[in-house]
Amino acid sequence: MLKIIKNFGKREWFLIIISFIFIFLQVWLELKMPDYMAEITTLVQTEGSKMEDIIINGIYMILCAFGSLVFAIIVSYFMAKLSAGFSRKIRKKIFDKVESLSLNEIKLFSTNSLITRTTNDVTQIEMLIGMGFHLLIKAPITAIWAVTKILNKNLVWSSLTAVAVVILLSVIGALIIIVMPKFKIVQKLTDKLNGVTRENLTGIRVVRAFNAEAYQEDKFNDVNTKLTNQQLFNQKTFAIFSPIMYLVMHCLTLGIYFIGASLIDNALMSDKIALFGDMVVFSSYAMQVIMSFLMLAMIFMILPRAQVSASRINEVLDTKVILEDGNFDGNTSEVGTVEFRNVSFKYPDAEEYVLENISFKAKKGDTVAFIGSTGSGKSTLINLVPRFYDATEGEVFVDNINVKNYKLESLYNKLGYVSQKAVIFSGSVSENVAFGNNGKKITKENIKKAIEVAQAKEFVEKMDKKYDTHLAQGGTNVSGGQKQRISIARAIARDPEIYIFDDSFSALDYKTDATLRKELKKHTKDATVLIVAQRIGTIMNADLILVLDSGKCVGKGTHKQLLKSCPIYKQIALSQLSEEELNNEN
Repeated sequence: MLKIIKNFGKREWFLIIISFIFIFLQVWLELKMPDYMAEITTLVQTEGSKMEDIIINGIYMILCAFGSLVFAIIVSYFMAKLSAGFSRKIRKKIFDKVESLSLNEIKLFSTNSLITRTTNDVTQIEMLIGMGFHLLIKAPITAIWAVTKILNKNLVWSSLTAVAVVILLSVIGALIIIVMPKFKIVQKLTDKLNGVTRENLTGIRVVRAFNAEAYQEDKFNDVNTKLTNQQLFNQKTFAIFSPIMYLVMHCLTLGIYFIGASLIDNALMSDKIALFGDMVVFSSYAMQVIMSFLMLAMIFMILPRAQVSASRINEVLDTKVILEDGNFDGNTSEVGTVEFRNVSFKYPDAEEYVLENISFKAKKGDTVAFIGSTGSGKSTLINLVPRFYDATEGEVFVDNINVKNYKLESLYNKLGYVSQKAVIFSGSVSENVAFGNNGKKITKENIKKAIEVAQAKEFVEKMDKKYDTHLAQGGTNVSGGQKQRISIARAIARDPEIYIFDDSFSALDYKTDATLRKELKKHTKDATVLIVAQRIGTIMNADLILVLDSGKCVGKGTHKQLLKSCPIYKQIALSQLSEEELNNEN
């Protein structure tokens, strides 16, 4: 929790200091009321007292109550601003941190957990700050001030109050010890519940197609029941405190009046009025002491869950970023070259290498393709260029500069990347194509040209609002091939030095694939193109083809060369095309 508080800035501390002053004034007014009450009690029982004096003291009590209310409202306003502003700040920090993490680091957390940490966990911190800080400041001020007021009133009454406080603290301590570990379970179960819900919504078509609704319901009910039962246990445990608190409070009041009645009965007539006034004042202040510990108890009911949430948030914020930003701004004399020098890669904590000793060089205008069986390391290889991962051994160069030396923004500005899974963001077609910023203004003409090259013009112009048609998150209102073409258009619109296509043509029919490649070849004649593909037809005209098998390069050359020199490539080719078709293509 202290690590979270370290994120407080000047604004937050200013609001806390201002709130502290107003809380101090609020407590002072609340603790003045028993003094006026004691004065009224004395006046009522003293012969010759004037009604005017009683009314004046009553007015003072009303003014104190009203002033306390005003200060409470002001403090609540400041605390609301503090908690809401701070939670916004923390959410942004988590979001920015996740964006800065490499794929390896992101894998340390599930998507569901990151969503929960950014929403539910931050909400727990917000609740603690909004309610807890107010009580945390007010409770000790009230307790200490009230204790000083009654300290020398009566030893028996003071001892009775001390016993009541000890009982309450013991109950609070026991509850925290029991419930604190359970809140960790609650947050983990919340992650699981989000995961099951997200999985069901994402795969709703498959669930329905396989009549798996009952199976999914069972999975959801299992996690939901566990979460509900755990929450019920926590709430039931905390519910024990309320009756105990009221029992102690009422017993303390009865004890004070019982002892007071005995003292008054045995006192001299001249001391009876003074003792009665002291009893009324002591009873009021004793209730203030108990109420202050009740406020602390409310904090302790919020604190355990907030503490767990703070730890989960800190896990994300404290994650060390392995891919450190370089210093090079990207201005190079050489343009469009990509080179791998003896590159090997393995995932952290893995024993086997995914890639071993890969070397090649692509120059401006070249098309380099990568092919191989599933799991041969093709996607991993090209993911080393934009530094989604860093090479374990060897070096990757872009424009003759090691990618580790680039500022990430400058490196990304050189690249047009199309992922294996087409990604569509919520927004219009134009917004998806013009997505991001590479230092160049993407005009409507650029967007239309990119869509035309990507063979998406035909279906885009048939949409209701054409280029302004809204695309749902994930592209659920367009087909797989349409999503892929919009993703390709997004890369083309950037007009980068280097294009990276990670198996980005798999959802296209052969005719569209061939037309797209023909238009793409014209458009990218001055750029370097790296293609991962499964189809021989997609890559057979590449300037250089690398054949990968179990992470090793087993063949390198043109289509014709590899048909003669690489058995694995020929086997892949013959599995897709006949000898006659290959000869015709040749």
